[in-house]
Order: sequence, then structure tokens, then C-alpha cells
Amino acid sequence: MSHRVLLLGAPGAGKGTQSTKLAEEYGIEHVTTGDALRARKDMETEYGTPREYMEAGDLVPDPVVNEIVEAALADADGFVLDGYPRNLDQAEYLSEITDLDAVIFLDVDEEVLVDRLTGRRVCEDCGANYHVEFAPPEEPGVCDECGGDLHQRDDDTEETARERLSVYRENTEPVIEHFRETGDLVEIDGEAAPDEVFDRIRNVLDEE
Repeated sequence: MSHRVLLLGAPGAGKGTQSTKLAEEYGIEHVTTGDALRARKDMETEYGTPREYMEAGDLVPDPVVNEIVEAALADADGFVLDGYPRNLDQAEYLSEITDLDAVIFLDVDEEVLVDRLTGRRVCEDCGANYHVEFAPPEEPGVCDECGGDLHQRDDDTEETARERLSVYRENTEPVIEHFRETGDLVEIDGEAAPDEVFDRIRNVLDEE
């Protein structure tokens, strides 16, 4: 049985980690908005191609994103969708184009999210990711893979993290309410250890 799963949560809630594990466990595709756009950047839509907006440095408008995501889901034999929908219009569109087996919300307190987002460190040479608390390198500030210097990206500062969370609340919380009202939303404590969170998600899917 192929699962059709939507994973919701704020930046830093662990959607990417859990989506990757779900894709491996169930043999389904991990679909993200960014990957779908890059894979189909020359796909013609009524509003042009994603490439036109991306190369101009503009946000790809919702109608284009919607068509790209619809094509990505149609190509997938089961999926876990991560990073879409980002607003209520997209949530309503998603409800029209597919029947979801599960809508799972990873609930994490804002201060925990800020700690997670600001603790990330990236190797300047090879791009490997670490976290000062959850996945530290063997030697502080030094990449285990290549010995390069680790740095905090500009978008991982506390100011930027809080701004990202503010934008998320404004745009995406109505999405959570939408699925709560439809009775599809399952809330999971995203502050537990990653393996524990995964076990809870798996229990939800195995009950479907």
C-alpha cells in the first residue's frame, strides 16, 4: 500500500529528517516544493515556467507552484509532502487534487525551534551540516568529513530564525487550522528524540 502523507511543522520542527526516514521506510517519494520546482523548472504553465521567475530572483507565484506540485504528486507512487502547502489557498488546492492518507503536524515550542535553528553549523568547504547540540562534530568548529571550518549561516541567526517563525505563523497556521477543521490533522510532539517521533508517525500510518 502506497501512503500519501502531508507533514506540517514550523522551520526547525524536523520535517526534513522525518520525511527522509518515511520515504526510506515505506518506499515512497519525498516531495518538497524546492525539489519539485528545480526538477520541472521548464514545465509550461498558464503563467509561464518556474525558470522565468527563479532566474529573475522572483518568488514563483502560487498558481505555478500548484501546478508543479500537482505534477510531482501525479508522478509519485506514494509520497510524503514537505514544505507545501504554505498558505490556505494552497491547502484548499491540495485537498482538491489528492486524497491524503494522513496529515501530521509536528508540534514544537518556539524557543525549542529557535535553539534548533540557531545551532546549525555548515562546513564552508564541503557543505556538511552539523548541530552544536544534536549532531556536533568531533572537534568543535571543524568538519569531520574534510577538516574544513564550520560556520553559522546568515539565515541561522536568532533574529532571522524568529523572523522565519513569524512569517510561518502568519502564513501557515491557517493551513493547520484548515486540516484540524476537516478532522484530518494528527498532532505529534516534535520535541521528542527523532527516533521516538518517527515511531509515533509510523504508528499513525500503520493504523491507516
